[in-house]
This record gives sequence, structure tokens and C-alpha cells, in this order.
Amino acid sequence: MRTFDELVGEAVAADVTGWGFGWLDGRATEERPPWGYARLLAARLPEAAAALDLDTGGGEIVAEVPVLPDRMVVTEGWAPNVERARALLADRGVEVVPVAQGDSLPFPDASFDLVTSRHPVRPDWDEIARVLVEGGTYLAQHVGPASAFELIEYFLGPLPQERLGRDPHAEARAARAAGLEVVDLRTARCRMEIRDVGAVVWLLRKCVWWVPDFSVEGYRDALERLDAELRAGRPFVAHSTRHLIEARRRR
Repeated sequence: MRTFDELVGEAVAADVTGWGFGWLDGRATEERPPWGYARLLAARLPEAAAALDLDTGGGEIVAEVPVLPDRMVVTEGWAPNVERARALLADRGVEVVPVAQGDSLPFPDASFDLVTSRHPVRPDWDEIARVLVEGGTYLAQHVGPASAFELIEYFLGPLPQERLGRDPHAEARAARAAGLEVVDLRTARCRMEIRDVGAVVWLLRKCVWWVPDFSVEGYRDALERLDAELRAGRPFVAHSTRHLIEARRRR
């Protein structure tokens, strides 16, 4: 295995824009939820007349869908991802709309019959309900509670209050309060294995909200301890949590 500094240097120099995780191939693995969100999306989008994908990242999940609706719109709040999504989706006629986190959606009421999202930052249920037509559907895969917290708490220590966030049943209640009928709610806990310290650095650079003040120098001691464990053949095990939620705007 390469040295600590070589692995870390490579991870610091690597691109972290978009929502692709191919850089981790051979370095880390993560089980996938059993429902197969990409397959669900590929089946639902062609049936829509107008669809909206929220917090699309670099547009990777939409780009995987073979057949898109006549009108396909995506939103994203981070400028580098907006440009990446435009480069990836423009040739397919997808509208890429920058929307800052927390802002209202810049679309008229009842604009879409399908709204989707994979791992939205913070779903705005009132806005989702507003832009859906009557009988329209929201289909999304959300990050669940305490996702990857084994890794996060390795650096930050215990976070008991933060572990309570992103509760799927609380989100379902919020969706109902906004006028949506929740027709499906499924949860999954998926095993993650990380095999080299470069993968850890890359993940913390990409998912900046996990350890908000992360830098290699600031956490060098912890990274070196973890590197020693990984070199001894003991992969770091964590668990991601996900939930699938499908909701329909009441008629």
C-alpha cells in the first residue's frame, strides 16, 4: 500500500463535484437499499408529462434514465454541481435551474405531475405539494437518521441529539401536514466498508456536512490512527441509512 501522505495527497487533489462515487471503486463499498431507486426512477419518469428532480447534484441519477419525459427539470443549489449538471444533461433537453437551499421553487403552482429526489438536503414539503398537480406524485430516496455516524463520530465524538434527525416517520408526518398522502415508506440500513485513508479524506471532502471543519492537518492524528488500523487489514465499518418515500398530492 502507498504511504499515508501519498493516499491523502491523491484524495485532496481529486474532484469531488457531482454525486458520483466512482472514485471510491476498490477503496470502499456500500450496500444498496433493496428497492433499487435508480430502477424505480427509470420506470416512473417516462410515464410523466412533466417531472422535476430536486437537489440533483451533478445530474448523475437523471442521466442514467434512458427515457425522460417531454419536460424534465432539475434544481441544484451548489454552483459547481449546476455547471456539471448542465454539461451532462443539456444535450437531452433537460432544464437545469439553480435554486439556493431554503429558497422557494421558481415554478408556478401545479407545474409537475412527478417530483423526485435522491438524498435531498432538506425537503420543503409545502413547496413540493405546491408544484405538484392534483394526484401528482413525489418519489424520493432520503438519507435516514444517524447515517454513517460511526465515521462521523470517530472524528467528532458522540452526537446524541444529531442522531435523532432525519427520522422517516417525522418526515412522513410533515408530508401529510403539507397536504400529501404518504402511500409508501420503506427503510434500510446498509453496511459500508472503507479500506484506505484516502477514501476517508475524499468522503469528508465530498460530504462536507459530516465533519464541517474537516481538514487533513486539523484531523491528522485521527487520520493516522485510522490509517494504522486499515493497514493492519481491519476495514472501517459504518452503516448508511436510507428511506424510500412516495407521497401523492390529494385531489
